[in-house]
Amino acid sequence: MIQLGLRLHDAKKMPIEELLPEVRSQGYTCCHLALSKLMPDVPCTASALTPGYAHHLKHLFEQNGIDIAVIGNYLNLLNPDEAYLKEAYERYYAHIRFASLLGCGMVGTETGAPNTAYKFCPECRDEKTLSLFIERLRPVVRCAEQYGVIFAIEPVARHSVYDPKSCRRVLDEIGSHNLQVLFDPVNMLDLDNVDGRDELFAEAIELLGKDIAMIHLKDFVRTPGEGYGLKSVGAGTGEMDYTRVLGFAKKDKPFIYATLENTTPENAVWCRQKMQRIYDSIDV
Repeated sequence: MIQLGLRLHDAKKMPIEELLPEVRSQGYTCCHLALSKLMPDVPCTASALTPGYAHHLKHLFEQNGIDIAVIGNYLNLLNPDEAYLKEAYERYYAHIRFASLLGCGMVGTETGAPNTAYKFCPECRDEKTLSLFIERLRPVVRCAEQYGVIFAIEPVARHSVYDPKSCRRVLDEIGSHNLQVLFDPVNMLDLDNVDGRDELFAEAIELLGKDIAMIHLKDFVRTPGEGYGLKSVGAGTGEMDYTRVLGFAKKDKPFIYATLENTTPENAVWCRQKMQRIYDSIDV
């Protein structure tokens, strides 16, 4: 059975004490928690992530029957600014420690770009950039090992780890059981590969499947002339066919967490029900 969850900052804007019962009533049993986005008025600095704060949240989620599937901390390890990088490391270490206190098994991140704007540039595809990312990732994974937490990277078409092969290389060169993959199929797409997405997803499952620890579910629509040409929307409301991905989950990943992204408060229930129907209909 798959465990479907919600990215909490896509839900209604309300105090977390009111939000969690609402999310549970929508049929979600787990969540993606991004502290700075969900509670922007509460400090999220490394020094603010105390055991007391962790246990306060842990009790709230337990009372509402919701697992914290992953804590997101999407800071750019390729940022060339040394002050930013120092703060990013401290935030990653603090989030890993915080996850261990929360009883959350995973901290998730994307893989950045070699500039201060966190924007795609030609250097994202350079060998030197990938090697630098691997070098900068090592101490974060070492911290995850010390706290018994999985650190999960998410390949993104316009970041430094952009396809299954580059992600496989990172996993192999780091060589840690605590480094795994957060598989977001839509994030691996851009206008250059979107029409070959079935082959791309098959390659991702073949190369990365054994290390996939969690799945993100969303959809996309084409937006020619706007942004990168693809816009993320709620799962089931765009062009995606999730049969292959959910079939892989059903066959090989029992009880895996799969959190929905880019939903709205109005379609969150419909999107969950749509993904559940597809999952239930698959024979493996």
